[in-house]
Amino acid sequence: MIEAVDVGFTYPDGTEALRGLSFRIPCPAFVLLCGANGQGKSTLLYLLAGLYPPTRGTLTVFGMDVARRPEAVRTCVGLVFQDPDSQILGETVADDVAFGPENLALPIRERERRVAQSLAFFGLKEVAEKPCYALSGGQKRRVALAGVLAMDPQVVLFDEPFTHLDWDGASALLRAMNRLRDEGRTVVVSTHDVEKVIAHVDQVLVLRDGTLVRSGPPQEVAFELGRYGVRPPCSVLLGKGLMPWPCD
Repeated sequence: MIEAVDVGFTYPDGTEALRGLSFRIPCPAFVLLCGANGQGKSTLLYLLAGLYPPTRGTLTVFGMDVARRPEAVRTCVGLVFQDPDSQILGETVADDVAFGPENLALPIRERERRVAQSLAFFGLKEVAEKPCYALSGGQKRRVALAGVLAMDPQVVLFDEPFTHLDWDGASALLRAMNRLRDEGRTVVVSTHDVEKVIAHVDQVLVLRDGTLVRSGPPQEVAFELGRYGVRPPCSVLLGKGLMPWPCD
């Protein structure tokens, strides 16, 4: 269970990014986090990942207080950043995927097992020895995700994961997200591409001005997204007889 009670966060420069957030996410689950630009989505992901402590309220992940036990939270939560280049550290694909398990000081056999499993899971075995700089954007995103999965997190967070991906790349990534959910993990996706994921998720959280303005199952929330500055799915627009945006 992930639980937030009156959570707020203010940056050192005084910018209030989040305020009064209260919600529960059962585990496992597939959750969509959405909102217009600058509404606090990335900041909330950083809190959930144990990178920032809340400046107000209480945030717990599997009963662990993020403010009091950030190191413990980081062992069970993985964050895939929007830009995979900021997350890839190894010279080759295999080196990068092994980086996390090596820093956990796992036994060699366990490290090798996790690396092999992650490479296979994301279809990277054939490029395991390829330099990371020579990869395509979609491959780099899979490598970043494989590195996170090799840490065996129970919660996986994605920050705008579909950026710069073509249809095939986005579809492959969505299949991976569903597989993670089917394995019993919790997946939280922050994205503007609501169309791609809303049919797959269990829960939707909508942020506006750093506050949680709506939460609930997708079949209920989808019809209200437009009022919060979020592009509704095309199916909703068609259902209303409106089509202000072209559908891809």
